[in-house]
Amino acid sequence: MINFLEFKPAKCKDCYKCLKHCPVGAIEVINHQAQIISQRCILCGTCTLVCPQNAKKVHNSIDEVLELLNGQEVIASVAPSFASSFNIEDFSIMNNALKEIGFTSSEETAIGAYAVSREYEKMLESGKFKNLISSACPAVNKMIQLYYHDALKYLAPCDSPMVAHYKIIKAKHPNANVVFIGPCIAKKKEAYENGLDGSLTFEELDQIFKSKNIMLKDEKSKTNSTGFVNKAKFYPISRGIIKSFDYFVKGYEYIASDGNENCREVLENIKDVEGVFIELNSCEHACINGPCSLIKKGSAVKANCSIRRYVNKDLRNGGSDKLDIPENIDFSHTYSPIDPMDRTPSEEEIRQILARTGKFSKDDELNCGACGYDTCRKKAWAVANGYADIEMCVPYMRKKAESMSYEIIQNMPNGIIVIDSNYKIKEINSNASSLFLVSPNEAKNMYVYELMDSSAFIDALEKKKNTYHKKVNLLKTHSVVEMTVVALKEENSAFAVLKDITEKEKSKEEFNKLRLNTINTTDEVIKKQMRVAQEIASVLGETVAETKVAILNLKKSLENEDKKEEGND
Repeated sequence: MINFLEFKPAKCKDCYKCLKHCPVGAIEVINHQAQIISQRCILCGTCTLVCPQNAKKVHNSIDEVLELLNGQEVIASVAPSFASSFNIEDFSIMNNALKEIGFTSSEETAIGAYAVSREYEKMLESGKFKNLISSACPAVNKMIQLYYHDALKYLAPCDSPMVAHYKIIKAKHPNANVVFIGPCIAKKKEAYENGLDGSLTFEELDQIFKSKNIMLKDEKSKTNSTGFVNKAKFYPISRGIIKSFDYFVKGYEYIASDGNENCREVLENIKDVEGVFIELNSCEHACINGPCSLIKKGSAVKANCSIRRYVNKDLRNGGSDKLDIPENIDFSHTYSPIDPMDRTPSEEEIRQILARTGKFSKDDELNCGACGYDTCRKKAWAVANGYADIEMCVPYMRKKAESMSYEIIQNMPNGIIVIDSNYKIKEINSNASSLFLVSPNEAKNMYVYELMDSSAFIDALEKKKNTYHKKVNLLKTHSVVEMTVVALKEENSAFAVLKDITEKEKSKEEFNKLRLNTINTTDEVIKKQMRVAQEIASVLGETVAETKVAILNLKKSLENEDKKEEGND
């Protein structure tokens, strides 16, 4: 299956902007990445226009079409909004440029629009319709088929201009391939489903022109593609379908509504009105502002003027009296209801899902829309269908985060202080406040420099410089803390962690005193020992001398005795 529209892998910011703007809730968020629910999507392209990450990824048909152009007969059906997107006032310029690419020829889709307008007039004349809704916009048609089954009976059972033109071309050129070119994503799928051989958006066509260095030149000889004054070229602007009518059938009012929200409002209330022809366009300002048009944002009024100038030029120049459309072409189309395949959760399941985000009563349902859904119950329905995560409830997650943050801060063993850009204390836990002998509430009305040396905080806010393990004396409580201050650059604030090291410092001081006393005592002992040693040495010296004299005398006496005995012998 072809994915005609999807999101590029992007760094999703959990903003849910695409979901907020999707008219039918066809967005699901999986692992913080928005994805399109294909069976619910009407391919209006709104999500791609509002995405701040520019994540639009439309199915690219360039290679397919270029291959088709290789040696085959291919006719282009070009949406009349080309005049505003490419800023040209004559179709012959576009026709020549397309021939340079390889198209055999090209025609304006407005030929099919002319046939469709005639079908609308016939339907209104029949008197069979209480109300009649135009079928030119495939996104609106799909919206009705999926979500407004009660309004299906009012949807004109007629082809869109693109399909009608395709049938006209094939009636004239049975062997030709047909490629539609326009500003619409939904037309890509419609072309695929109705047998066209290819489709290009204006963005894709512009890429081809640029890659082949093809310029849309202002030709000297300018001619209308049909030679016929075709008011159906008004189709791409709001009320353009109504302006294309040759006459207005009596008994009907003719109104136009563009933009998804306005279309939804019409469809939700159409049963309450009668005798109305309603021209509906999914895009605000109609087709000129399609998701793949080339007009710049805010240029819809200029684009509207371009189309009016383009058509009025034909009206001034005149043309043939009849548009050549083969007879016996069946332009009827049956629009059947489509089941989006959603499941309907029970009331009990809805209540259980709501309870998981702290919503136990109606008063708890804020219906703030921050998750992208209009109400908390719709979001619960999406969770039950697997389209949304419980965590998408922003107020609940914020409350949970704040509660968790509060518990962490309050139960930290160290003191915590958070200051703003004006050095005012925004958060402080009980451990920090006790260091300053103030209550947390009192501290929140004070500036940090009223409690302690603020030089490290100045470095954090002014120089974006962090300070680690700085020893600070708190004079009021005679406490000593080891402080780390970290700059929060994006928030232009700072926080500090205070570790009370008063007892440690006291123990260190006592240890130093003990060490000094020990050193002094050891020194005295050493000195005393040296004195004793000297005294002992002195006494030992005298004793040794006396012993030596005695031993020498004894030796001498013994020697004399020996001599006497030798003499007697």
